[in-house]
Amino acid sequence: MKSWLQDKESFKVVDVRELTGNFLPSILKRARNLDVDNGICIVQSFEPVPLYSVMEELGYEYETEKKSDTEYRVYFYRVTKQESDLPGGADLPFKPTAIVNFNTIDPKLAHNVVTFWDYIWGNEAPAIGMKTKLLLSLANGVGAGRMRQATREFVKAYASGVTTAEFDELFAMFAWNQGIGHFASEIGPSALFGAYRLVKELERKEVDRAEIVKKLLEKFGEKNPEVNTFFQDKKE
Repeated sequence: MKSWLQDKESFKVVDVRELTGNFLPSILKRARNLDVDNGICIVQSFEPVPLYSVMEELGYEYETEKKSDTEYRVYFYRVTKQESDLPGGADLPFKPTAIVNFNTIDPKLAHNVVTFWDYIWGNEAPAIGMKTKLLLSLANGVGAGRMRQATREFVKAYASGVTTAEFDELFAMFAWNQGIGHFASEIGPSALFGAYRLVKELERKEVDRAEIVKKLLEKFGEKNPEVNTFFQDKKE
């Protein structure tokens, strides 16, 4: 038993069960500002597995308690103060925030989705490396016409170390497999291709990769309506 668990009831409780938007940035902001030997409790309707690696990257240990089928309490305790190399404190851009949409339908459905996500992306000893998985997911997104997904996978792949030379070959394959006309009308004007062009432009200027990732997230991050996974009222 972790010694800090005896103090868990004193942790600040953040209940996100009724939130419908992307609450991850606010959680990470609070987590980054918390001092060592302090903790926070996150309450969610499903087990928030994608949050675990993010918090570990910031120096946290955690313990999960299942109170019911629709209430999970995760106690995070900061054992060391460390920062992620990526903007916002995440271990990888674009966590699967769309899981919250499934939670709106049914928490049990959200739990099944996050379990499947963990099976695909949380394997600690995968036969297929992360960069290859992201490129495959990117290509699947393009093939299915899901440019929103493809853009998110592109940013994650670049942040994970995929080179522009690899992207060049992949985009050439898109032209081959999807056809010149489809590429011209659908891929070329997309946020995906915009992100690809931005990377090549900044690399020609010899901008550091970490800075390029920051620029990508500023222009093609969650605030971009062509990239985020939540409905946005145009009146807002």
